[in-house]
Amino acid sequence: MSALKTRFTEAFGIRHPIVQGGMQWVGRAELAAAVSQAGGLGMITALTQPTPAALATEIERCRKLTDQPFGVNLTILPAITPPPYDEYRRVIVDSGVTIVETAGSNPEPHMEMFRANNIKIIHKCTSVRHARKAEAVGVDAVSIDGFECAGHPGEDDIPGLVLIPAATDRLSIPVLASGGFADARGLVAALALGADGINMGSRFMCTVESPIHDKVKQAIVDGDERGTQLIFRQLRNTARVAGNAVSRDVVEILQGGGTFPDIAPLVAGSRGRKVFEDGDLDAGIWTVGMVQGLINDIPTCAVLVDRIIAEASSIISRRLSELVA
Repeated sequence: MSALKTRFTEAFGIRHPIVQGGMQWVGRAELAAAVSQAGGLGMITALTQPTPAALATEIERCRKLTDQPFGVNLTILPAITPPPYDEYRRVIVDSGVTIVETAGSNPEPHMEMFRANNIKIIHKCTSVRHARKAEAVGVDAVSIDGFECAGHPGEDDIPGLVLIPAATDRLSIPVLASGGFADARGLVAALALGADGINMGSRFMCTVESPIHDKVKQAIVDGDERGTQLIFRQLRNTARVAGNAVSRDVVEILQGGGTFPDIAPLVAGSRGRKVFEDGDLDAGIWTVGMVQGLINDIPTCAVLVDRIIAEASSIISRRLSELVA
């Protein structure tokens, strides 16, 4: 099997420069283990688990499914009643996890504990300035999201083709390209732009091991690059989600002068979880990126990762080399 060695694979001890995004309701043990077993880096999403104790159980479940490295995503966002982040962080440390992906707020408050326990940190960000700040506080790598991404792309609206090389020009640590990646062409492009690997979310949602309803997976296969919706623009908390009845209502209410309390019942996380569990595509808000237009099948994680690496190696060694006179 071909391999692509980068600074990221060397630093994090994985075979292939492919990382699975830490997605709410999706990043569970079966998916993370399958990605890691395939040679990438799988991620359990901490806050998908309802309690710190449940996260400890999920980490142990993942260990029984793979002996390869995997990580835990810890996303910290403003909340009226925030989760017990300190307890989740303690579980990560006590469980012997060696890789953490932080996202949302500044990772600096986590650094002392994670560093003291030899945990490598990837910080997910949406701008060069935030990436440079993360490097300054000591993270080991950054994952930088272009405007195409699912979830929160920030407020600068800079697409990956510009954002990725802008970041790699100004950072000395490894950079993962995120937002819009699904296949070998994207991986090769990311490497050409200076990145050390790719982070894929929507693509891994659409795999056999992904713990979401088959109707959601099929909707991604059937969808195209026009099938997403930007919500929360007026609130300066932009999110890219699947276009459906609920997201269209949210946009209409906010455009009409509504405020967050007017849409809160529509965007409740419990409704989004229902989409993934029951397959009712209009039950709530659910995230997917523009890259769904490049997703045409539902393979196993092993088949997907092997295919990307094999095709990327072929593109680099054959097609690109043939262009050089």
